[in-house]
Amino acid sequence: MTLITGLDHVQIEAPAGCEAQARAFFGVFLGLPELVKPEALRRNGGVWFGLPDGRQLHVGVAPEFVPRMKGHPGLRCDDLAAFTAHCDRHGMPYRADQEAGVARVFLQDPFGNRLEVVQGARPARMVKVG
Repeated sequence: MTLITGLDHVQIEAPAGCEAQARAFFGVFLGLPELVKPEALRRNGGVWFGLPDGRQLHVGVAPEFVPRMKGHPGLRCDDLAAFTAHCDRHGMPYRADQEAGVARVFLQDPFGNRLEVVQGARPARMVKVG
């Protein structure tokens, strides 16, 4: 029996009052549609976005916010060259590498959190342990 069937969402943290910057970066710059948060959670602040595959990216307010420099969401794109050209047009710094065997770039959101963007889908390789 498989207990976990997939990934539903990723939440990153941001400081109080982050909503306008989150909307500008994730909504306008990255082009993700904003989702309506459940009524009971709206008072907590933050903002949610939809990804084209149905998953979600949540930006949540952390009272003692510290940017994440290691842990990060890995986002996908079909054309990394087009994505980096988009970054260049908007003056968004990034660092490209292929250390993991896939074309990717790292950048930071407006709050200093690390983000990774990889080109294409990578199938998971199941490994039986034990």
